[in-house]
Amino acid sequence: MAVKQILRLGNPNLRQKANDYSLELIGSIDFFQIVDDLRDSLHQSGGIGLAAPQIDIPYRILVVEISNPSTRYGEIEPLPFKVYVNPVVSVIDQEKQGFWEGCLSVPGMMGYVERPKKIKVDYFCETGTKKFSIFENFLATVFQHELDHLDGTIYVDRIANPMLFAFEDEYQKFHV
Repeated sequence: MAVKQILRLGNPNLRQKANDYSLELIGSIDFFQIVDDLRDSLHQSGGIGLAAPQIDIPYRILVVEISNPSTRYGEIEPLPFKVYVNPVVSVIDQEKQGFWEGCLSVPGMMGYVERPKKIKVDYFCETGTKKFSIFENFLATVFQHELDHLDGTIYVDRIANPMLFAFEDEYQKFHV
């Protein structure tokens, strides 16, 4: 278990498409090391989601945990720590919704991004069982944001209006 450095915008490894994680390795010592590193790094950073490529691990693994519903994004529903291996997203509701997003790889910045409002995520859990979850509203945005990291996309790529990209303290002053 270790807190890993989170790669920041500009590091070319953030722009690489992550590899599928071998399902045969789920449950191995190496797998649980990755999960522990993701958990420790997420907790240390105070974030709500973290993809393995953000800590320079090139696999399609991400974790999400919302333990405190009071966040910089406002009040959001809690979600216990969970591991998603080789997740695939399907859009259920094409209607777009917009939220101001931040990212541990783009510290101190916020940007307004519109994304589909309701999605389904198919994935394998930490025991190797195939599962799916449906997310809507802000949680749909959280998952789409993290899933983007697995494809080398960062939320700044999705900001349609550059006027809606700001330092976090300026966002607090002028956009809340």
